[in-house]
Amino acid sequence: MRTANPALNNKTFGNETIIGTQKMTLDGTVNKCFILLFCVMATAYYTWNQFFLGYSSQVTGLMALGGIAGFILAIITTFKKSAAPITAPLYALSQGLFLGGFSAILEQSYPGIVIQAVALTFGTLFCLLTAYKSKLIQATENFKLGVTAATGGIFFAYLASFILGFFGIQIPGIFGNGGIGILFSAFVVVIAALNLVLDFDFIENASEGNNPKYMEWIGAFGLIVTLIWLYIEILRLLVKLREQK
Repeated sequence: MRTANPALNNKTFGNETIIGTQKMTLDGTVNKCFILLFCVMATAYYTWNQFFLGYSSQVTGLMALGGIAGFILAIITTFKKSAAPITAPLYALSQGLFLGGFSAILEQSYPGIVIQAVALTFGTLFCLLTAYKSKLIQATENFKLGVTAATGGIFFAYLASFILGFFGIQIPGIFGNGGIGILFSAFVVVIAALNLVLDFDFIENASEGNNPKYMEWIGAFGLIVTLIWLYIEILRLLVKLREQK
């Protein structure tokens, strides 16, 4: 099973034989997804509310804390899968701190942009899930290979931009607000959305095997990682489109 999500890869699900209620199930994974979503939304609401109450300096600190903690917890969850029942919710809470502040800052500059991004994110999730379940989109090997390759290319583009930024060098075009930048952001949004299909397929296939119960948290974690990425990229695209007006 191939997926571009580092939290869900061929080594994620082992060969353990599990019986009875200790087995990973699709319903259990879906329930864990809702729990993680609630965690994200709870802390996001907190930092959002703090920002508009005038505590912007406090929110900046919480964003930094959430971003760093989220990164560390994501690494731990990916490599220490048995810890996922603890680290996955903590990751979601940490990311919520960052997303709430990030969203509030953009909302102040571009009123209405957050509700648009949230609607587009969950609308995309619903449409792709419906298309996947109805077999309109099938995660064939070529499909998986293409999405994985495109995701890798995007990752290296962002990594190169991050490293070059330390030397005061910016990659022209793709990270700007011009036509090329908008097309690039639209492309990234599409690839992020297609990663949801890979996550659906991976979780469904893994749920049919004999995998331990805690893997439900790993499956939910991987899906939330993709969903957060999609939301951020939609926000970035909407900002660029607003700048064009």
